[in-house]
Amino acid sequence: MFNRPGSRVRKQLKLLSDRLAEENPVLEGVVNPFRELDRVGYASGLLDPEEESYAFTISWWPMISVLGTFSSGKSTFINEFVGETVQRSGSQAVDDKFTVISYGGSERVQELPGLALDGDPRFPFYRVSDEIERITDGGGRTVDHFLAMKTARAEQLRGRILIDSPGFDADEQRTTILQLTDHIIDLSDLVLVFFDARHPEPGAMRDTLEHLVNRVAERNDFTKLVFILNQIDTTWREDNLEEVVAAWQRAVVRQGNATGRFYCIYNESGAVEIGDPQVRERYEEKSAHDREEIHKKIREISSSRSYRIIGALQAIAESIEMDVLPAIKRSLDRWRRRVLQFDAGMMGVLVAVLAVIGYQATDGIRPWIDGRVWGTLLDNPVWTSAGVILLVVALGGIHFFNRRWLARRIARELPKESAAGNWQAAFLKSTRPMRSLFARSPRGLGRRRLARLHGLRDQAEAYIQKLNNQFVDARPVDPGSGRASAADVHRPAEAAERRPAPESGPDQEGSAEVSDAGSNGTR
Repeated sequence: MFNRPGSRVRKQLKLLSDRLAEENPVLEGVVNPFRELDRVGYASGLLDPEEESYAFTISWWPMISVLGTFSSGKSTFINEFVGETVQRSGSQAVDDKFTVISYGGSERVQELPGLALDGDPRFPFYRVSDEIERITDGGGRTVDHFLAMKTARAEQLRGRILIDSPGFDADEQRTTILQLTDHIIDLSDLVLVFFDARHPEPGAMRDTLEHLVNRVAERNDFTKLVFILNQIDTTWREDNLEEVVAAWQRAVVRQGNATGRFYCIYNESGAVEIGDPQVRERYEEKSAHDREEIHKKIREISSSRSYRIIGALQAIAESIEMDVLPAIKRSLDRWRRRVLQFDAGMMGVLVAVLAVIGYQATDGIRPWIDGRVWGTLLDNPVWTSAGVILLVVALGGIHFFNRRWLARRIARELPKESAAGNWQAAFLKSTRPMRSLFARSPRGLGRRRLARLHGLRDQAEAYIQKLNNQFVDARPVDPGSGRASAADVHRPAEAAERRPAPESGPDQEGSAEVSDAGSNGTR
């Protein structure tokens, strides 16, 4: 019974499986291995069966964020990509929230509050209200104040999520918006950063560049940023597109990005009239070529996300066996030694105190030696039984006090949050009073469950081969094995999904987050 998830978790996993069956059938069956992995987490104490699942710690849908200042063409690009109008567009700031756009079954665009994202683990913003509470320092703003959701029945959205950001300079919420942008960049697989070619001097947006480029360039996932110079049609009269691009490239490189590559596009339906036919032809060709490259990048991340999900399953199973198990074993050995030491010390003190009390109560040591006191006590069975019971209770109380107190002290040195779960809770579960002090294996991590972890890792390899069969034309495959190369199977993303690296030392082992990927999360 302790290895089964609560009704709420079971319901959410069922919803996840059903949606995958509709949008990404190749991953539908992967939910079952995560359920098996959850059973190990519940049995060991790494997960709370009423609230948690390893499936909730990652994003199952690839996420594309569209960032930039207002009027840079973000919403127009999204509408063009989706194939219908899902976002308002204009020359002024028209949206003051992050809008999450996903596939839906309705014939018309549906608008939902941000709460729909916060309470659904299928989306990468599951429990994002905790992050908003932290960022706003309890300022009374709810998730609906910053997030909204839209669904549309468009094939381009099937199996992926788009996020349209508010303009960074839209209102007085700029600081909070930028902090949420950092969180969204962590969760995203691809980040499209839009700039407006109508403002060829990037110096006016130096702080935006600093935030979007400089901070991201310090991380190892900065390559997921794609810079887009939009509305290039406005430069046709000067015919100096190369100079405009070069100015933006220099600005981006100064902020720490090594490439500074810009894609140049414009929307022909709303473009200015380009009077020179040769310039128009060149601009149209450039825009069409770059737009197709951007669309290709969006399509390719679907396969990358699928591999990352399988990689997350492997990584969590491996972390439990290679990181959590040795760390808890070491902590249990340390706890066991200290309990025995403290028991011996405190029981010695108790015996000494009883001896002193006996000495003082009988006017010296001689009555103890000649047996008169002992004789009196032993001749009375009531006093004898009471004394034995009192002694056993005292010794037992000392022992269980030591167990609990020392367990809590040692548990504080273990990580509470990691991709593998709550190490502290798992350790404390292995030190509960009814469990033998001399049990060597942590609770729920014996040989049988280790064998289950090995089986799950084998299942993950089988799914990798299945993905290879589906994406054989899109993914590099190791010709020697017929399987994806090691670089294709990603660990969970740095923000939410990477486990903390173990700290050196005999007494503890730390852990490092993943995202994903992401995450979903937003755990």
